[in-house]
Parts: sequence; structure tokens; C-alpha cells
Amino acid sequence: MTAALVVALSLPVLAGDTWPQFRGPRGDGISDCTGLPLTWNDKENVKWKTFIHDKGWSSPAVWGDQVWMTTATADGHELYAVCADRDSGRIVFDVKLFDIARPQYCIAFNSYASPSPCIEDGRVYVTFGAPGTACLDTHTSRVLWTRTDFVCNHYRGAGSSPLVWNDLLFMNFDGSDYQYVVALDKQTGRTVWRTDRDVDFEDLGRDGRPRGEGDFRKAFATPRMFRIDGQDQLVSLGSKAIYAYEPLTGREIWRVEVKSSFSGSDTPVMSDGLLFFTTGPGNPELLAIRPGGHGVTNDTNIVWRTHKRVSSRSSVLVVDGLLYMVNDAGIASCLDAKTGEEVWHDRIDGDYSASPIYADGRIYFFSEEGWTTVLAPGRQFKVLARNQLPDGFMATPAAAGNALFLRTRTNLYRIQK
Repeated sequence: MTAALVVALSLPVLAGDTWPQFRGPRGDGISDCTGLPLTWNDKENVKWKTFIHDKGWSSPAVWGDQVWMTTATADGHELYAVCADRDSGRIVFDVKLFDIARPQYCIAFNSYASPSPCIEDGRVYVTFGAPGTACLDTHTSRVLWTRTDFVCNHYRGAGSSPLVWNDLLFMNFDGSDYQYVVALDKQTGRTVWRTDRDVDFEDLGRDGRPRGEGDFRKAFATPRMFRIDGQDQLVSLGSKAIYAYEPLTGREIWRVEVKSSFSGSDTPVMSDGLLFFTTGPGNPELLAIRPGGHGVTNDTNIVWRTHKRVSSRSSVLVVDGLLYMVNDAGIASCLDAKTGEEVWHDRIDGDYSASPIYADGRIYFFSEEGWTTVLAPGRQFKVLARNQLPDGFMATPAAAGNALFLRTRTNLYRIQK
């Protein structure tokens, strides 16, 4: 083997060439890739289109020559991991991981395969929540380990995606009955720690049962890892609070309580020392907090908050000091990230479950009706293009290399010039 080849094989995969987890290389919806198309439809700028069987809202995970996702039968009895060849779209692996005799209830709006995979060299990690979690060899699709023993009533279906960090795999379990975070040894699937949520839910009725049929205790958010106060901290949004944990031990470091929040699906993002997240349906709120400290830090950590045109399902995006989001009524808005002052808002129409992404100097919003609205970032609202694909978007797309990987309700597309 030549010295040049040894060096090439030892280099990490370029960040702009991968989309290894929910919301991309850094988990914030931002990609370094360039050369993306501005316009497309079902025929134009489509390198390939591949049908994905059954029903799944998980986002594509892109690594090397593979694109991984999950899917499930609509009744939740059969749960699959699917891998497509990145260059051709051909299905390389289609692995049924779990047969579920008695699936939990899942609303039709959700799917039994909504959590997104995360991937690294040689391994992909997939979860369907309590029904099952698995690690597969990406070269052979061989199942390396599984876990089916986590107890959690997701109530309306699972949504939180896993996170890999060093030798650990983190997952949120926020159900109507139990609410906790776990860290697994990624090599074996063994539980390293489990920490229950500490917040007082204050939602018990006179009969001692939770009010709201469990809605006030569950959440769908994906955890993130941030460098805070000189240490890595696992930041995890649950119902009624956002938490920071020591990643090696699971010890809670701090939390900010927002008692009006529940069923949050937002993945927190951080920029210029501030952490941003939204609180869920009903009357959604966007908060900017200064993370850090110890214990319950509500009064000292909250910098600003707003209810104006806040998204309840899709996550926010922060680029160059400006925060972008779209609410359930199809109104996109831009805020100054430091102050919360609104810079602009305008209607782009549609319903939005997929989170926006930023790539190649553009912002992309993906609607449930199949429209992608492409905006120029900045203090002026400027639409660059409007593109449509059939069947609509529930999954947040991926950007890698010079292509967009768009998963509609029925197909996976590679969009490329």
C-alpha cells in the first residue's frame, strides 16, 4: 500500500460529504456542501428516485456510498432498516429488524419509523423507541446487537433520534408513563447509565392519574452534545424542561423549567453562547437561554423568549446571527438571535413537520405538501425558488456532496444538477 493511500484512508470523511444523523453533521441543520441545484421537480435535476416500502418519517443518514433510513408497516408489526446505494439509488440492504406482536398506539400523523438513524464508519444505529433499538454492520447489514427491553409508552408514537458521542449512544425516552435518558455502550448495547427526569410535572388529577391523557409528559426531541463551561454536556429537551447531563455519568448539571411546554420535538441549537429551542404545540414558545450553572436556573439563564409565529414541530435554524423558523400556518420568520427582535416574516404557505436546512449559501424549507421554498439568508425576505415533488415531506432532508437527499412519503430522491 502506498504512503499516499495510507494517508487517504486515515482521513476523516469530510463534513460536507456526509449527513450522519438527524439534522446533519453538527445536528444543527447546517451543511458545508456546495454545488446544489436551485430548481427541480419530479423530472428535472433528479439523478435517481427510489421507492421506499411501507411508511417511515425518519431522515436519510448519508455516509460513504450509502444512504440509510428506517421504515415500518403502517400497523407497526414489522420494523425495517433500509440502505440505498448513494450513486444509483439501488436498494442494497432491506433488513427486517423486529416483529412486534402488540404495537403501541401511533397516531396516523406519525409513523412507527420516525426516529432517524445515526451512522459512523462501519456501523449504523437505528431505533424505533421502546419497540426496539439495533446496531448494524454497514458493510454486511449483520445485526451486531439489539435492545427491546426499554419501557416507555410513546402514546402517539416515538420521534426522538439517537446520538453517538465517543463510545456512547444516547437516547431520550419521554413517554406518558416514564421519562428518562439512557447512555449505551455503542459496541455492545449495554446500558452505561439511565437518568430519570427530575421535573415536577404538576399535572396529576384528583384520581392521581396524569391529566391530558399523557400529552403533558411526553416529548419527541433529539439530544445534542455541546461544549459548555469548558466541558462536554448532553443537552436534552423533555416535557416542561430542558436539561444538561454529564455524558459519562448521567448526572444532571442544570435544567431550565418551562412548565407550559409539552410534546416538544425541537432539536436545540447553539450559537454565540446562546441555546435556542421551542416548546411544542398549543401556544409554542421560542426561548434563548445562556446555558451553564448548576441546579434549576430559570431566572439566571433565560435571555429572551417569544410566542410570535413560533414553530411547534420543525426545529429552528441559526445562521450568521439570524434565527429562521416556519410555523404551522406556513409563516416563515427571521429573528436577531441575540435579542429576539423580529427582522422579517412572510408567508410561504403549507404545513411543516420537516426542519429547515442551510447549505450552499441557501435556506431550504420543506412542506408536507411537497413544496421546497428556497430563501436567501439575510435581513431581507427573498425567495430564490419554489420546487415541488409529489407526496410531500414529513422527513427532514439531507444535504451531502453536491446533492440533496429528499425523502417524501413514498420515495427517496437524489436531487443534483
